[in-house]
Amino acid sequence: MPYKKDGCCCRYKNTPRSQQTVHMLQMRLNRMIGQLNGIKKMLDDNRYCGDILIQIAAVENALQKFGYLVLKDHMETCVAEEIRNGNNEVIDETIDLIKKLK
Repeated sequence: MPYKKDGCCCRYKNTPRSQQTVHMLQMRLNRMIGQLNGIKKMLDDNRYCGDILIQIAAVENALQKFGYLVLKDHMETCVAEEIRNGNNEVIDETIDLIKKLK
């Protein structure tokens, strides 16, 4: 199971993400941040509600895809490692995570 550091509630992966995965996730995240800033500007500019809603839908879709990519990485690394180590409890945890992502 991922370990806690300095008594913090945050956990860390045992196997680091590849540089390619981190770069791809950061690029997607930066794009979403840009979209959110665009929505803020649209509000500041008193833009039409329908246009804002379209942008909100785009960010929601991008965030959903981002979540699925993180989930895929989680299953290929953390979950697979824990199952190989005999920790089948990680399956229930993963199911809970999938429910939250949906």
